[in-house]
Parts: sequence; C-alpha cells; structure tokens
Amino acid sequence: MLRKPLPVLIALLLSPSLAFGQEVDLTVEGLKGAVKDNVDAYLSSIPEKDYSTNLRFQARVQRNITEALSALGYYHPTFKFETSESGDELIVTVDRGHSIRFTEIDIQITGEAKDDPDFKAAIENSGLKVGARVNHSLYDGLKSKIRNLALQKGYFEGDYTLSRLEVSPSANKAFVRLYFDSGIRYHFGSNGVTGSQIEEERVLSLAPYEENEPYLVSKVGEYNQNLSNTDWFSSVFVEPDLTKLGEGRELPMKVSLAPQARNKLETGLGFSTDVGIRGSLKWKKPWVNDRGHSFDSSLSLSKPEQTITAGYRIPLDDVLKDYYRIQYGMKNLDSGDTKSLESNLAVERHWILDNGWHRTVFVRYLLENYEQGLQDDNAQFVLPGISFSRSRVRGGSMPMWGDRQSFTLEYGDPSMLSETRVARFQGGMTWIRSVGENHRGLFRVDGGANVAEEFEKLSPSLRFFAGGDNNLRGYGFESISPKDESGALTGAKYMVTTSLEYQYRVYGDWWGAVFYDYGDAFNESPEFKRGTGGGIRWASPVGPIRLDFAWGLDEKPGDEFKVHFTLGPEL
Repeated sequence: MLRKPLPVLIALLLSPSLAFGQEVDLTVEGLKGAVKDNVDAYLSSIPEKDYSTNLRFQARVQRNITEALSALGYYHPTFKFETSESGDELIVTVDRGHSIRFTEIDIQITGEAKDDPDFKAAIENSGLKVGARVNHSLYDGLKSKIRNLALQKGYFEGDYTLSRLEVSPSANKAFVRLYFDSGIRYHFGSNGVTGSQIEEERVLSLAPYEENEPYLVSKVGEYNQNLSNTDWFSSVFVEPDLTKLGEGRELPMKVSLAPQARNKLETGLGFSTDVGIRGSLKWKKPWVNDRGHSFDSSLSLSKPEQTITAGYRIPLDDVLKDYYRIQYGMKNLDSGDTKSLESNLAVERHWILDNGWHRTVFVRYLLENYEQGLQDDNAQFVLPGISFSRSRVRGGSMPMWGDRQSFTLEYGDPSMLSETRVARFQGGMTWIRSVGENHRGLFRVDGGANVAEEFEKLSPSLRFFAGGDNNLRGYGFESISPKDESGALTGAKYMVTTSLEYQYRVYGDWWGAVFYDYGDAFNESPEFKRGTGGGIRWASPVGPIRLDFAWGLDEKPGDEFKVHFTLGPEL
C-alpha cells in the first residue's frame, strides 16, 4: 500500500524519468541478523542511481529480497511498501514468514572414499540434517567440500552422479540428494625432475612422501616449500601428471625447477651518534656445486668497527635440518679504550630439531691482538661450545606476535691452547606481543657471564661491554664496563640488560615508540644504568627502519643524548 494519492502514482508511472531523477533512499524493516545481512547483500547489486519509488522498482526490490530469503529457507515472505511524505524514501516492511525445513537428506559416497573418515566428517559437520532450516549455502558448501576433498586426497576421477536440492514451497518440504562416486584413490608415483642444477638425489631427498603412498595435496605443498627453502631455485613447481589418469593407480609427479642466481648482493645502512654511519654489504652464492653447497660473506664498516666474515655450508642427508658450516671472520675495533684485531675460525655442526629449536655444536679458534686500557697483549683460545636458538614469528617485517631465545655455552682450557680456564655463557630472550592492530609491546633481556681463573687473560672480545643501540640506548657504543686505575674501560665479567618498549600505529606502516632500557656490565655488583626516549618505526619494503632519540639518565652531563638509526629485524 502506498501513501501517495492515486493521481501522484499515475504521474510517477507515466513519467518514470521524474522518479529516477531524484535521490531516493531505500529502507528495509522487519529483518535482523543473518537474514538482514543476506538481504542487504542481494540488494547491493542494485545501483543507487536506479533507486525510485515507482512500482517497477518496487517489483525489483521484492524480487531480490525474495531470492535472498529463499536462500535461507523462507519461501513465504510478505511485503508492504510505503513512501515517505517527502517522497525521497522508499520503506519496505518484510515479514519473512515461516521457514521450510529439510524433510529428507540422502547423501551417498561410493567408490574407495566410501569409508574415508574425512568424507564422513565433512557430511556430519555440514549442518544438513532432517529438521534443519533450508539453507542453500550449506548445500553448496558440502558439494564444494566433497569435491575439494576428492582433489586433495587423490580421487581425481570422482564426480557426482546426482546432486539436487529440491524445495516444494506449497508442501513445505525440502529434499537433498547428493550421490558422489569417488572412483579409486591415486598414489604418488615416481618423481620426474626437470631444470635442476642440483643432483637429482638431493632434490628427491626433500620429498615428504614415498612412492606408492596415497596421494595428499598437503604433501605436494610441503615438497614445494622444502625445495623453495633450500634457496637453490628461483622457481619451484610440483604437480601430479594428470595426463596419466587411468593408466594405473600410481600417478607420476612432475618437479619443474629453475636455478637460483649464482650470486646475490644485499646492502644495509645505519647511523647513530655514538658510532656514526654504518654500512654493510653481503654477498651470497646460494649454490656452489651440484651437491648444494653454499657460500656467504659479509662486510660491515663503521668508524669504530670493521668486520669481514665468510662461511661455507655443507648440507647433509637431511638437507634443510642437518648441515656443517665452516666460518672465518676478522674484526678490527678501535673504540674508546679498546683496540683489537681478532680472527675467528669455527667449525660447526647444525641440527634443526622438530620442536623448532636450532642446535649447534662447534669449536672455534680465536686469535686476538689488543690494547685494553693499560693492557697491551695478544691471546689465543680454543673454545668448544654448544648453542640453542629459536625464533617464532607471526606477521611480516614488523610482526604482531613473535619471540626469540638464544643460549650459548663455551669452555676454554690451557690444556687445549687457551690462555686460561674459562666458562662463558651468553643468553637472550625477546618477546613481541600486540593488542588489536594498533598496539605493540616489545620486551628484551640479555645477559652473559665469564667464569675465569685469570680474568685479565681474557681478550676484549670475550669480555662484556654495554651501551649503544643494541642494549642501553642513550649511552655510547660499548661505553659501560668497569675501569682500571687510569680510568680506562676494562670490560666486565658479567652483563645484564633489559628493554621495555611500547609502540602505537600512527598511520599505515608508521609507528611511534617510547622505551626504557636498564642494565649494566660489571665485575662484582652492578650499578644499573637507565636509558629512555622515543622514536619512529617504519615497516618499509626493505625491512623495519628505527629512529630513536635516547637519553642516558645516568650518563655524565653533556653526553646524555644520543640518536640511533637502524635498519633490520627486531628479532
């Protein structure tokens, strides 16, 4: 029923352009919840420029709403249309009526999937039950689920012999009939490798399935991921050869690969008021030979510290989880009261454990010439050790959840060419947690201890210093440690530092941050130092960029302000 008098209605019908020429709002009343949402979705297909108050538009609205309600089991709606006094709003009041319920559910799985528990679970969890309200999406969802299961589990020839949803509105009855014949379940056949520069035995060792094992698409995905994680290939594609369907139960697998570039370069840049500009260059050869060996090196330069390292990795039978690594590094340090030239040669055995921990057993040889305060000496150490580390991240370059733990234990003894008997421990833990999308918190704690018979025989690289953008911001780079009688830094037996940081998303990938750092490097009892400040974080395309303005609350006057600029991950 319309509020408009008959002459106005006739005028609108005779002049549809008049109705379409004015802006009209559409209001639907009488519905709520999922029913209202579905109706809104159907009505959204009508452009707003077509809104009108004439009978033709009302019929269009009624048709769309009827379709939306029928999809949810309401086949007997009634409608009441009204226009506002001003003529710029069409109000439709809907009574959805009673719903139609399923009176018969007939679902049959034949073929080798007849007793497959995944198919049974899909049917049981579909929501299609006698007495349940008709819902077309449940029916369509189960149809898709069964077909997807068939493809995921290797029933490649499966198909529906009957699929029908029948509704009789006059009788208030609905019937579901789904008959699916799965056929046979195919098994993994032989792997055919093409395009690989790595010997085939290595490539095949990464497959998570055995030949003649029942097909499972998740294992195909795992194989793709394993091959990608080696960094040997620029392109990886594993798929079943569906042209061989019907030629036997075992389906050959096609492994198509393309070699990774033989050389990769990566650069980095940073700045802080305590060390000035810092630059880095990394060169990596993802594969050196057909056995999958790899080489990497890095060069890091700043005014107080210059470092060069080179490493060679030799994968074992379990390519991704077990490998040897040989590493050599040199570092020249001229900072404050420390001058040092050190060389490190290490042989390492690595295991990636099933629980996510990375275990390393190693032996490293350290040779160091140094001046530390009043000391001018050289030292050598042979340090066998073991380390454990784990990193877990959810998110991108600035994850909303993550943590990292690392622990290292080393031992040196005069009987093994070390200057003195020493046991060294270093450890650190970092946690990132978030609340919603705009609040992040970061907490970090790091520590170390030297238990040595003659501490003065430890070279500077084995002693502990604090300060700088890695732990106590607001203080100079490695400017915190005990001092000798001349007032020069000596390095410490122990170190502990903590950091608490809160970040707030200001806009997009830009964050503001405030932080508080606390810690010390000491010999007997700590005299904890405090640092605080604020900063800016940007999740840039090349990685997180951090700019910090920090104050050392216990630094001497005139030297308490530092600026730190860094590029790199937080974990």
